[in-house]
Amino acid sequence: MIKMSVYYPADGGSKFDHDYYRTRHMPLIQERLGDACLRYEIDKGLAGSEPGSAPQFVAACHVYSPSLGTFQEAFAPHGAEIVADVANYTDIAPIVQFSEVIGG
Repeated sequence: MIKMSVYYPADGGSKFDHDYYRTRHMPLIQERLGDACLRYEIDKGLAGSEPGSAPQFVAACHVYSPSLGTFQEAFAPHGAEIVADVANYTDIAPIVQFSEVIGG
């Protein structure tokens, strides 16, 4: 299983609409990916490692898929639509990472 993580740095922009992200963007991804999206999680940054410090990331999401190939095949036909939707909730340039889930 793989996990695609998308991180939105706290110092990377001026807006992030958590409600839109939760109710519109992530359901759009789930719908477009179909069975390639086993599940997803959304994180909202609360604090950094030191008490009282700001979080490094405003938000993050994690999309789980059976394999990298399965994810890429499902994402490819909808990539432009999904990327275009980003402007509806943020002006932050996201950081994307694919990981193999090896435990848990």
